[in-house]
Amino acid sequence: MVIVMDMCLRVRSRALVCLLLLALLGTVTTAAASPRPAATATAEKAPPTTASTAAAAAAARWGDRRLDEVAFLTTHNAFTNYEDSRWSSVNQSESVRAQLDNGVRGLSLDTHWYERSTWLCIISFGSDCYPSDVYLCHGDCKTFAGATYALPRQTFHGTMQTVVDFLAAHPQEVVTVFLEDYVGADQLQASLGRVRGLQDMVFRPDQWGVRQHGWPKMADLVTSGKRLLIFSDRSDREHLGVMYDKSWTVSNFWSLGDLGNDLSCVSRWSDVPLDRQEPGFRRLFTMSHHRNVPTVLTAALDNGAKLRSRIAEQCRAATGGRDPNYVSVDFHRLSDGSGHTPASIVAELGARP
Repeated sequence: MVIVMDMCLRVRSRALVCLLLLALLGTVTTAAASPRPAATATAEKAPPTTASTAAAAAAARWGDRRLDEVAFLTTHNAFTNYEDSRWSSVNQSESVRAQLDNGVRGLSLDTHWYERSTWLCIISFGSDCYPSDVYLCHGDCKTFAGATYALPRQTFHGTMQTVVDFLAAHPQEVVTVFLEDYVGADQLQASLGRVRGLQDMVFRPDQWGVRQHGWPKMADLVTSGKRLLIFSDRSDREHLGVMYDKSWTVSNFWSLGDLGNDLSCVSRWSDVPLDRQEPGFRRLFTMSHHRNVPTVLTAALDNGAKLRSRIAEQCRAATGGRDPNYVSVDFHRLSDGSGHTPASIVAELGARP
């Protein structure tokens, strides 16, 4: 650098070239003198991994509570609603996806096999030309449009895809599906096999050793990704990851009666009492609270103070002091104006020690 300056002073005619050389040498010198940031400093500021963040969020939300120590809002006949298809008589007002978005975490669905009917296709002028498949029907899939089935027909795999897509978008949530099941195991397997991402999410109690160790912690379910539980009233499909409800749950008789005044909490199965005890294992308690025929008016009367009182006074006593894990109702957004709704009652149960 000093040598170049001396040459520039001696040869004035080359002043411009010298200035350029000086500028270039100054840049190189500055760059060489600037220290590079230490690698350790960068490592110290690295953000936590996605897995550790998810685990921390799950622990913060669920703490140490196990699956059998939490409560979930559940919708009876979730598929019969005004938004997913044209039902004339419904149990819910909003679509399955909207139910999930609004806090529902348990869905009851009725699965039936529908054999393609050329006759129905003809007399419907092409509006009922559906292939043979597993559909969601409330009774026979061919009897009364709008009552026992609805158009457009709702495929089971399509509704399950809705559930899986919701879970994929909400990685901290757990959803349970209860099947009133009228199809063969092979038909159910084929339908489930068409649901993208389902197998990665299905919880299998045999693989977790639930009978030996009890239900897992909610935080462990979330961090493992096994956030979809499926129950059926058929016993021959546990190899599919579909649990037989009579083996894993206790459940009360579903109906409040035509007048809604049957508040007794008695077992759905005569050989499985609500207070059943088993060594090292506690069944999940599914509580139904709805009438024979659903209406908006009767659901509003049933879903508030009556539901809260029934849990505390009838069902808690019948089960030996425990609260329901699933509270199943019709028209889950409706209540009696008492300040208690199905959602708030479930939240209250979740806050109990």
